[in-house]
Amino acid sequence: MLGNEKGGSGKSTTTMHVAIGLIRLGYRVGSIDLDARQGTLTRYLANRFSYVARTHENLPSPNHMAITRSEKETDQEREFEDSAFLDMALHELKQISDYIVIDTPGSDTHLNRLAHNKADILITPINDSLIDLDVLARINPDTFEIQKPSFYAEMVMELQSRRRREGRAEIDWIVMRNRLSPLNMKNKQIIADLLFELSEKFNFHLCGGFGDRVIFRELFLKGLTLLDNKVSENEDKTSMSEIAARQEVRRLLKEIERSTNVAASM
Repeated sequence: MLGNEKGGSGKSTTTMHVAIGLIRLGYRVGSIDLDARQGTLTRYLANRFSYVARTHENLPSPNHMAITRSEKETDQEREFEDSAFLDMALHELKQISDYIVIDTPGSDTHLNRLAHNKADILITPINDSLIDLDVLARINPDTFEIQKPSFYAEMVMELQSRRRREGRAEIDWIVMRNRLSPLNMKNKQIIADLLFELSEKFNFHLCGGFGDRVIFRELFLKGLTLLDNKVSENEDKTSMSEIAARQEVRRLLKEIERSTNVAASM
């Protein structure tokens, strides 16, 4: 699942590329959009279906479900309904999927926590800035020392502790740096150093994310990903930026397969 309590980190774009990438690798894939009100992943797939209808191209897509937060009157009723809908979606997709990829809202909700607790692999994209690093930890602005984990990091670590107590395997937590700048700036190195330190403190591992490329935003309107056969109008003119972006996606897919193989051997 893709989780981060901050919006604009590239969760939906990453979710879509992971889902299509896994299908291209030969896996059966289901997808769940837990942010049904915003519905970015659902709209991404709707754009894809429209593109297929217009062009008659054979583009694979995951079996998709969108879940809206319960609007029952009491907290107890809402939590019960959220849990029931999520369990139902997971049960149905497990029958026909090797992987289920979940996109989550950028907020702390009961439904979001339920999904985190069920995840085998958690991917947290963060934009490569000191502002976005706040999703993981509070940083001293003068010394850049790590003061304490953020609310989101605390939630993930609490879930890890609960799973250990219950005798369940821990979540394999991957943090990926998104929207990397090609420039070798001082802040970029500071973030790299802080993330390395945080990875040891909070028990996650780092994966290179996606660069800050216009192509990712352009593909949304067509419902395409960089791993589809025809991204550019003329494949002979595929840019170096596009080639590099595809490699970034493939690197993340390899990390997911590595994580899956590790879990299977335990």
